[in-house]
Amino acid sequence: MIPRIVLRSQSLRNNRVFSRSLKVLQRPWTCHPGLPAASRGIHVDSLPVVPTLTTSYAHGTSSKPLLHMTVGETLLRTVERWPDREALVFLQDGVRKTFAQFQQDVDRAAAGLLALGLQKGDRLGMWGPNTYEWTLFQFATAKAGIILVSVNPAYQVQEVEFALRKVACKAVVCPSQFKTQKYCDMLRKICPEIESSTPGDIRSARLPDLRSVIVLDNRQPGMFHFEDVMQAGSSQYMQQLQDLQRKISFDDPINIQFTSGTTGAPKGATLSHHNIVNNAFFIGNRVGYAWKHHTVCLPVPMYHCFGSVGGGMCMALHGISMVCPSAGYDGKANLAAMQSERCTFIYGTPTMYVDMINQPDRQKYDLSSVKAGIMAGSPCPPELIKQVISVMGVKEITVGYGTTENSPVTFLGSPMDNLERKSETAGFIMDHLEAKIVDPSTGELVPLGQLGEIMIRGYCVMLEYWRDEAKTRECITKEGWYKTGDIGSMDGYSYCKIEGRIKDMIIRGGENIYPAEIEQFLHTHPKIKEAQVVGVKDARMGEEVCACIKLVDGEECTAEEIKAHCKGQIAHFKIPRYVLFVTSYPLTVTGKIQKNKLREEVEKQLGVKEGK
Repeated sequence: MIPRIVLRSQSLRNNRVFSRSLKVLQRPWTCHPGLPAASRGIHVDSLPVVPTLTTSYAHGTSSKPLLHMTVGETLLRTVERWPDREALVFLQDGVRKTFAQFQQDVDRAAAGLLALGLQKGDRLGMWGPNTYEWTLFQFATAKAGIILVSVNPAYQVQEVEFALRKVACKAVVCPSQFKTQKYCDMLRKICPEIESSTPGDIRSARLPDLRSVIVLDNRQPGMFHFEDVMQAGSSQYMQQLQDLQRKISFDDPINIQFTSGTTGAPKGATLSHHNIVNNAFFIGNRVGYAWKHHTVCLPVPMYHCFGSVGGGMCMALHGISMVCPSAGYDGKANLAAMQSERCTFIYGTPTMYVDMINQPDRQKYDLSSVKAGIMAGSPCPPELIKQVISVMGVKEITVGYGTTENSPVTFLGSPMDNLERKSETAGFIMDHLEAKIVDPSTGELVPLGQLGEIMIRGYCVMLEYWRDEAKTRECITKEGWYKTGDIGSMDGYSYCKIEGRIKDMIIRGGENIYPAEIEQFLHTHPKIKEAQVVGVKDARMGEEVCACIKLVDGEECTAEEIKAHCKGQIAHFKIPRYVLFVTSYPLTVTGKIQKNKLREEVEKQLGVKEGK
């Protein structure tokens, strides 16, 4: 029926009839009187204006079809449209690339990886901060059918060894070091064999699948240099790359993002071309990339979906210009970049916005070009959103919600939302996705406005946790619903409010931290009898890590000793800011620790108050 309306509308010359037909197209499907209540959805091409939901289930119906393209195809299409438009700017390193230049580098790097012996389906670990090479290898691996493994640049030896072993990485790309992180030294600790190896032929006992390390700056023994890769792609491998394009499917896995579980062991959320291409497509449509060219300031880390999908993939799909102010987060560099590059759009976690607003010399920067932005990555306080609008002047700020396992965005606001919706909700359902709120104990749908667990179904749900069928089955039901573990509610327009988490995950400045992981490590300290980790509210970071420790009888210890034990062993953002020594924990009648009560007691003891 829809195509007939469109064709008829296009053939009419009477504007009033055309307008009437267009209104029919834009009307939510739920306006059709013949549809039963259970089948009603929300038509999301524009702002939901009729509260059509009758229970906490939403289906984001859309007139825009899903794309059936690979990552490589999306970039090619954009290069053909805007070859000379600036695609990427990395201010700290002085790198500027047009779309045509970037495409040329992607093909050279992809052919180079094939020359090194990597094949379709092999895994390559990208370990480092926001640099040009991060985005380059994101697209080069996709073009060659190689699966990019996003490795947290803050990982220490134990964490990176676990990640690389878990997914059997054949190659690792990293700088020799960044700030205090000495990447090559850590790899040599895990694989001392590198030192005496021929580049490309590493044979390691602890990482048996690793063959190549590609270093981005200073040459190192046993490792390839970035330039070696860029020069290795001869015409033979360029032809091989072109032939490979026919064999790459949009359903192939293309990215593994590590996310920890309550057991503490990181799991590899495996995403396909289809997952991330479509998520970036609909993110861009929602925020306005489809009808206006934006220059986007991108300070969020690329190893997160926020940076790699919201940034890199949106660039490839929508032709936005992506500006990276610094390799590591720097609030002052963000302000300077927005001024010098006349950015029109800004990304950030709540913590990043807090930092930008509180920069002492913020007023000397001209931010008048910045009209819109996205805030996501952790709960977004209503007062902060109001400050971003009033203090920074970002009137069209939007809030998004999602999870790595959902590619990542499932709810996102519109730049046209009113202040209440911007500040109080995480937006409305994304195109072609289903969401429901259920009672966690029964699995039954809850009434509108009532709290329950948020569950998501649709194209965005990951393929699996990499080769971990048991963990995959735990969070994806046989009907295809992904269980987020987050608690929220939904209104009649499908706008979602996030209220908390079933799991005890701590979100510190946009970093997901899982207490069990830290607890397991703390138990390696000889003086610690038991450790419980909780998140406590923090005005700047959102949450901070607090370790509540029971000592072995007769032992004495200081907070400084515990923090020193953690340093260099676990990522810096996981090291507890607060260490409290306790003699007992609040327990249920069955003897289980009540973390919610423990958190309340800790916040009371520390004098932590909401919003302070």
